[in-house]
Amino acid sequence: MRIGIDGRLWSETGVGRYIRNLVWELQNLDKENEYVLFVTTGFKIQDLRLKNKNWKVVETDIHWHSVAEQTKFPNILYKENLDLMHFPYFSLPILYAKPFVVTIHDLIINHFPTGKASTLPYPLYMVKRLGYKFVMDHAVKNSQKIIVPLNSVKEDVIKEFDIPKEKVCVTYEGVESRIKNQESRKNTKYEIPDTKYFVYVGNAYPHKNLDFLIDGFGEFKKEFTDDVKLILVGKDDFFYKRLRGRIERENIENIVLKHSVSDEELFALYANATAFVSASLMEGFGLSPLEAMSSSCPVLVSDIPSFREVCQDSAFYFDPKSVESLSHALDNVLSLDSKKRQEHIKNGLARVNDFSWKKMAEETLAVYNDK
Repeated sequence: MRIGIDGRLWSETGVGRYIRNLVWELQNLDKENEYVLFVTTGFKIQDLRLKNKNWKVVETDIHWHSVAEQTKFPNILYKENLDLMHFPYFSLPILYAKPFVVTIHDLIINHFPTGKASTLPYPLYMVKRLGYKFVMDHAVKNSQKIIVPLNSVKEDVIKEFDIPKEKVCVTYEGVESRIKNQESRKNTKYEIPDTKYFVYVGNAYPHKNLDFLIDGFGEFKKEFTDDVKLILVGKDDFFYKRLRGRIERENIENIVLKHSVSDEELFALYANATAFVSASLMEGFGLSPLEAMSSSCPVLVSDIPSFREVCQDSAFYFDPKSVESLSHALDNVLSLDSKKRQEHIKNGLARVNDFSWKKMAEETLAVYNDK
């Protein structure tokens, strides 16, 4: 079988990490099928770590969410005479008529449709949203199989689109092995606060609920007057700039924004934190809690289905709509004695071992072979 994989998002975070690990693992697992990886022009071939002669790389200058994706990309795919195409992201050409599978990581846009989640003027945002809905509906309806990262996402997709449960396959994602390196975890050459701190890692989109997180931390600080900080780590984009504006206008203290953080510094931040915290209202797989657990960092997250599925009893939970619940949870985690803290860290490390990129690739290969 000749299988295509859309790797145009290779260098991005999130979906890019998923694509990279899928490709790396499939090279080791599958010596029978042929693969064609479609990448953006200028792709660094060494990043592929090519060690399987059955793989071919095709470069294209076609961007995702573009007109060219719809008008030109199908012909590029057809030239490769594929038996199956895997789109690891919902953005795909609706005119491509050969068999394909699609990975849907979450339906966050379906549940948070307001223009607040976009930098575009509202009319343009609505046009973009209609395009998203059309492409997503097409992907769900016409795919051979739909791959999702969690059972909670599977249930959401089935309910939203009214499709047979047999069409949706769950493949849990993994944690990269280098995260588990003890030496890099404990590296303290970076600017680590000399006070206790909670750390959040991720973007600042509205569904991440960071304004609420700041409010809850502020309520907690009213009762706990010692020098405790909240560090927010993410890309310095429109949403973080807007958050910084609020912090400056309201003169909010003990909030630290960090951007352009290397993996090594990130793991050091995890390892030395009082806890990782996220007040997100909805998630796909949610890798950050697992990264924190693998770095021996306690995890404190909102009580939502995806976090419950990933973390199980290895995390502390709070109501993401109750400032009092969050404040109380922060206080509880900070007040843990050494024995209970170590028990919690041990549970987290054990939970991380349940996730593997190799297993994800094996299950994805099974989907290919069962198309």
